[in-house]
Amino acid sequence: MSLENLLAIQRLVRHEAGRAAILKLLVAAERNLADAGVTAISAENRFDAAYKAILQCAMAALSAKGYRTSTSQPGHHQTAIQTLPLTLGVDSATVIVLDALRKQRNLSDYTGDGVNDALLAECIAQAESLLRHARVTLGDPLNVAD
Repeated sequence: MSLENLLAIQRLVRHEAGRAAILKLLVAAERNLADAGVTAISAENRFDAAYKAILQCAMAALSAKGYRTSTSQPGHHQTAIQTLPLTLGVDSATVIVLDALRKQRNLSDYTGDGVNDALLAECIAQAESLLRHARVTLGDPLNVAD
């Protein structure tokens, strides 16, 4: 499915974001990833912060392509993650892992399920990897003198 197809079925909407807005999302992802490393907070909150960094990278990539998810439609997190092959060239195996992390985040948020250390480590590792890839593809906010 293409971004245009997702636009046609109203999973995406057109969105013109400037470079500053895209970089702002990447900086926010950096902050969330740093928060995920704070061992004084629960594994669930650390997982949520790492997942949020993943989502912010996906949103930044969509913005760079001129889109955003339609938040009036259910499943906008899923849509953002599943567009990563089209926006950042992420491979399908990685998208499967990221989508599994999204599902775990939903379980944690909506049922109170806990997060074990292995799952937390995987989410942080995936967030770090995606953020590195997004910085290379979209521009490194740490080297911007805005």
